Amino acid sequence: MHARNKPFILGLTGGIGCGKTTCAGILADLGCEVIDADQISRELTQDGSPVLEPIREAFGDDVFLEPGKLDRAKLGQIVFADVARKRQLEGILHPAIQKEMLNRVENAQTDVVVLDIPLLFETGMDVLCDEVWVLSVDRETQIQRVMQRDSLTREEIEQRIDSQMPVGDKEERADRVIRTSKTVEDLRSEVTRLYQALRRKHL
Repeated sequence: MHARNKPFILGLTGGIGCGKTTCAGILADLGCEVIDADQISRELTQDGSPVLEPIREAFGDDVFLEPGKLDRAKLGQIVFADVARKRQLEGILHPAIQKEMLNRVENAQTDVVVLDIPLLFETGMDVLCDEVWVLSVDRETQIQRVMQRDSLTREEIEQRIDSQMPVGDKEERADRVIRTSKTVEDLRSEVTRLYQALRRKHL
């Protein structure tokens, strides 16, 4: 049985366009607290944030729309086209993101906390998780979903997909693999079933 004095930590990951946001929303509806790494990243890079200065020092004024206001689109174009630059940005952001995520876990009010982290394995945060679910879909579906969602070209989307750990490698390290090439209703049914099984087993 899971220790009662701390929440059960469920890691949620997968490539871009694999359905993490939808799955996280379902788990939130089921009563989990969801801690979203991308949302924290956006919060940490808002106007006036102390993390903006090291970004400016590393990438220059060109990635700012105005002093103190980050041009996230331009920064994304730079880092997804250059692995070394991407790692440089991650070196600035990841420690701050991880610190905030851990703080939110400590203050969680639910017995299951979901860590929604695209780079869960790459950052080593899977070691914090009691169980990891990987969301998976074929590459063309990923591309089509992101094209509908974001104003990115196919080439830019493929750069982002290729910058992440291959989904197959993530699947090998997962406790559960959830295929998301299904209707939202079917996905909700599967996630609900898996979550109920998790609770029966661990809580």
